Amino acid sequence: MAHPKHKVSSTRRDKRRTNYKATVPTVATCSNCGSPVLYHRVCPECGFYRGKLAIDKAE
Repeated sequence: MAHPKHKVSSTRRDKRRTNYKATVPTVATCSNCGSPVLYHRVCPECGFYRGKLAIDKAE
């Protein structure tokens, strides 16, 4: 097992953790029905992806 030779200061530790943050997901609107959709995903409301029917949503 590796053991540290010196204590890591709080400043050095916090500098390493500066990029550990949550990001807001990018949301687009569906071109077919206008509902909010995550990028690169099929619309959960109508089943369209990039203007084409990907999943047949029987109503």
